Amino acid sequence: MPLRTNTSCAEIAARLRAAETFAVISHYRPDGDAIGSSLAVGLALQAMGKKVRVLNEDTVPETLKFLPGSGMVEQPGDEKIVCDVIIAVDCATRERLGAKCLAVLDSPLWINIDHHRSNEDYGDLRFIDSDAPATGEILFNLLHETGLPLTQDIGANIYVAISTDTGSFQYQGTTARTYEIGAALIRLGVDVPSLARDTYENFPRRRIELLRGLLNTMEITSGGRVASWALTDGLAKSTGMMPEDAEGLIDTMRSIQGVIVAAAFEELPGPEGKVRLSLRSKDPQVDVGKVCAVFGGGGHAMAAGARLRGPLFEAKIRVLQAIDEALSPS
Repeated sequence: MPLRTNTSCAEIAARLRAAETFAVISHYRPDGDAIGSSLAVGLALQAMGKKVRVLNEDTVPETLKFLPGSGMVEQPGDEKIVCDVIIAVDCATRERLGAKCLAVLDSPLWINIDHHRSNEDYGDLRFIDSDAPATGEILFNLLHETGLPLTQDIGANIYVAISTDTGSFQYQGTTARTYEIGAALIRLGVDVPSLARDTYENFPRRRIELLRGLLNTMEITSGGRVASWALTDGLAKSTGMMPEDAEGLIDTMRSIQGVIVAAAFEELPGPEGKVRLSLRSKDPQVDVGKVCAVFGGGGHAMAAGARLRGPLFEAKIRVLQAIDEALSPS
């Protein structure tokens, strides 16, 4: 990948100050970093007196509706949204922003702020830092360094964005700077215990029923080094699963002693017969981002994903073979 040239934080801030109307957008099936980052930007722009709309192809996950400003997020309709600036956060490709959002948005200027190594460098202005463990960390630096609004509500969104993408400040890539930002947010007045309860201790019962069903499908292969499970359409329907319910469950497999790579396969609804793949590694030497790239996906070295052609059984065979190759000494 060629060396990236980022737009300076100062120039991005200047563009934000100069424009009047904005749309903020992130990837479909949004997680904590996507929603937290979107809301942090949206609230900051509102505090500057700007007109802003925050869009996502999907609704805010039930488990994230506690975030300040979550009611701002809307799904696209038929209305064309023309604005001065579109800001895409935490999304590596245009395609993952969603076809409906892309169809209604119109702007002469796109700003792309992200932390994925696989980012396609779309947009007119870009700030992409693949060393940052979360897009929320990039946004804190942007707001803090340029004097843009950084209120307690904005800080709460940034904290959840960082916390969810770092496994509560545990994953590879979490640095001293990440902890320093956490401390700065606490000094700002962010209520960490309350946010932690709302983020990690408030799941619907159906999520636990889903986990029980997934554990019944789990297989341990490659001499105990790979754990995988399959989320079939039937299991999803029987548990009443919402898309966000599977978020983070893969870490249950990664936590097993001896397991190096966890793989989650999910049948997606629709005539295309696609399979959603999520991979997690707990060994920096085993780069699951490269494995997913083989199947047209991407992400990070320790966490990545892709969408494959089905059926699920055949997709699983192909992926597990690729994981075995990544585990083999070169």
